[in-house]
Amino acid sequence: MEDEAPGITLKPLVFRVDESTPRVVQSVLLERGWDQFDEQHQDVEDWNLYWRTSSFRMAEHVNVKPWQRLNHHPGTTTLTRKDCLAKSLAHMRRLYCESIYEFTPLTFIMPCDYTKFVAEYFQEKQVLGTKPMYWICKPAELSRGRGIIIFSDIRDLIFKGMHVAQKYICNPLLMGRYKCDLRIYVCVTGFRPLTIYMYREGLVRFATEKFDLGNLQDAYAHLTNSSINQSGASYEKIKEVVGQCCKWTLSRFFSYLRNWDVDDLRLWRKINHVVILTVLAVAPTVPAAYNCFEFFRLDILIDDNLKPWLLEVNYSPALSLDCSTDVSVKRSLVHDIAELIYLNGLRTEEKCSRASPGCSRVSFARSDSELCTASDPLPCVSLIRFASRTCSEANSAVHRATDIRPKPTRTSQLRERMNKQDGLLRKQPKARAWHTPRKALSSCAPSAQPQPHRTKGHKAILMEAGSTPNDQEGNFVLIFPFNEATFGASKNGLDVKRIIQELQKLMNKKLSSGKN
Repeated sequence: MEDEAPGITLKPLVFRVDESTPRVVQSVLLERGWDQFDEQHQDVEDWNLYWRTSSFRMAEHVNVKPWQRLNHHPGTTTLTRKDCLAKSLAHMRRLYCESIYEFTPLTFIMPCDYTKFVAEYFQEKQVLGTKPMYWICKPAELSRGRGIIIFSDIRDLIFKGMHVAQKYICNPLLMGRYKCDLRIYVCVTGFRPLTIYMYREGLVRFATEKFDLGNLQDAYAHLTNSSINQSGASYEKIKEVVGQCCKWTLSRFFSYLRNWDVDDLRLWRKINHVVILTVLAVAPTVPAAYNCFEFFRLDILIDDNLKPWLLEVNYSPALSLDCSTDVSVKRSLVHDIAELIYLNGLRTEEKCSRASPGCSRVSFARSDSELCTASDPLPCVSLIRFASRTCSEANSAVHRATDIRPKPTRTSQLRERMNKQDGLLRKQPKARAWHTPRKALSSCAPSAQPQPHRTKGHKAILMEAGSTPNDQEGNFVLIFPFNEATFGASKNGLDVKRIIQELQKLMNKKLSSGKN
């Protein structure tokens, strides 16, 4: 890193946690040079990022300050309850296009749809005759494979409380005769406008017994949940193709497919579309809220026709480090989330240096309430721009602010600076024109080459308002908006119909051109 220019030295960013915050989040942020919030010695507002497992109250969203970020957005749990997800996707199918939303199995919500399920069951039984059919029933709110049953005979269906009954996908893509599913990580940095990033690395979970439709009670053959398979007799054994344990990285999975001449880019694009359409199902009902983001995990199963099926969406994805694969994926994932949410300050500091060679690098978060409106291209705060004062005058103002009330953190410096803004002329940055990257980043399948992440010592700032989203940050790639039309369709309100039309055009173009 080049030497710091003379002037104000900004203190580290501050993160706030509770007892539910994953340890890896705390570890990575400390490694990056952040400080942990200490409520005994710091002001109650003296933090930048609050990361916890549970959702925040609406009052906490209303009272969030311009220099702060919350790791949950209100109204997103609609995607993460299995019954609510099924309702939302069914609603989208009815409103827009039946075929484009055919990436979830036929689903019935129990007990509400029990009569419909029974009618469907016996109608299918009449068509198939003696040929078996397969269903899976899951509790609406539980995770880690708890309470799941797979059945062929309706007399084996037992449930209490809210459940979903789905057609069981009985032709999964097998790796050495073992069933697997993909854990796809997604970060929605804003819903007004809708901005979706997908992580190019992830996890692949394997069952630890060979897939066998003749034994539906064997959870180790039909469920890929690591919490279940870690206790299986074959977990530590060397399994055909899979190897030891029950996890791969996503890049290893796609590398394996390439070795078998599978069109991995086409599969990756299909997964992109599933992610976009899934988030679209809830986006119109999500209330406007700023200075927050949502981190999801989508569980996707690939069948032997290379069709991706959405199994469920997870809120506050598990970030426990149970094996070396977890460590390699999840630590980098948290690093890249920090980069995505708080873009590296050197970018704007370099702009300042080019604009005024003698200026000191200052990257304060802007407090203008007018920037946090639904019309902004990005629902986050920008940098303070000094339009008529030199950087040296700005530095002088900063020194006066910090001398009045010295604080041990950068957050307090931001707050004090915002309280001293009288007389400073500020100019909102111009929106840059939409552009298509030299290589379509959303088309890039996972690569085994890791993306470098920045570590301790770097300053960070909230993303700049008034511009289109960055195409990539670390291993996160922008998948929505994917062109100027979809950017416009989500900028002022959310025109879902237009977005789906653009997505259909994109899919049809790929199909008709014969390109991968």
